[in-house]
Amino acid sequence: MYTLRALGDARVLALVEAAGAGDWEAVKAALAPFDLGRDHQILGELADVDGVQDWIGLAVEEDKEHRATALLISGARHIIWGWEARTAERAVNVTQEQWRIFHERLHIAEEHLLEAAELRPDWVTPWRRLLTSGRGMSLGTAVNETRRDAALRRDPLDLETHLEWLSQLQPRWGGEPGQALAFAQEASARAPQGHRLGCVIAMAYIEEWVESERADCLETPEIQAQLREAADHSILHPGYVWRPGWQHDFNMFAMALSLAGERHTVRRVFQTLDGAYTSWPWTYFAEPEKQFARRHRRA
Repeated sequence: MYTLRALGDARVLALVEAAGAGDWEAVKAALAPFDLGRDHQILGELADVDGVQDWIGLAVEEDKEHRATALLISGARHIIWGWEARTAERAVNVTQEQWRIFHERLHIAEEHLLEAAELRPDWVTPWRRLLTSGRGMSLGTAVNETRRDAALRRDPLDLETHLEWLSQLQPRWGGEPGQALAFAQEASARAPQGHRLGCVIAMAYIEEWVESERADCLETPEIQAQLREAADHSILHPGYVWRPGWQHDFNMFAMALSLAGERHTVRRVFQTLDGAYTSWPWTYFAEPEKQFARRHRRA
């Protein structure tokens, strides 16, 4: 077992290292093979680099030609940085000072992402990130539905937007029981064969498990069959596109199938992964790496 780094791609590693060094020219050069306005995972790798917030503001101000790209990276980073200040504590345990810094950073994120979206109307990534900041700032259903629709107009099959909305529909965020699963099933039914949108089914059942008080709530023949069908229709289909970070898609199915007690497809998924572990969605467990390793062995 090993933790996947830089999406398992040398080009992404070069991008992350350039961002870590604060080298804007090298970041732009390393971005050349990628479409940051549509590739959420590449943007996510940049947003996770500690220290980007220290230099990206200068790029926003000085590089007029690439202002939209700098704004997009800054906005995504400020959301991550904001949550770092808030911490993963329950709301009642977050201090007033932590809340203040959280909202201050999310406010900057909102400004930068909205301007990036205005400068590049074809981009989908700013709108998906605005769903995250909108939830953090409690902007309400109407605002977030508008942002969801803006993202899906630009790419009706965008997986990350669907996953973000799936979280929004959970009872812990004010949704109704069963609402998220229905949304996922409708979305997956629209996806062409081999499309990664099928992962929304895996994530919907993981979320059902998170919300349930029963650890075995997914262990039914019906759910096992649905997950098998979704995997065959998406990640295990010959038409599936192998892109940097494909291991994230397979980790979603690995966790969902193992939670459902499925015995056959789960083996193929873990064999394809060959020990490549991604922390999400396994972080729903108290000991995510141990759970991955245990379920990998069992499969």
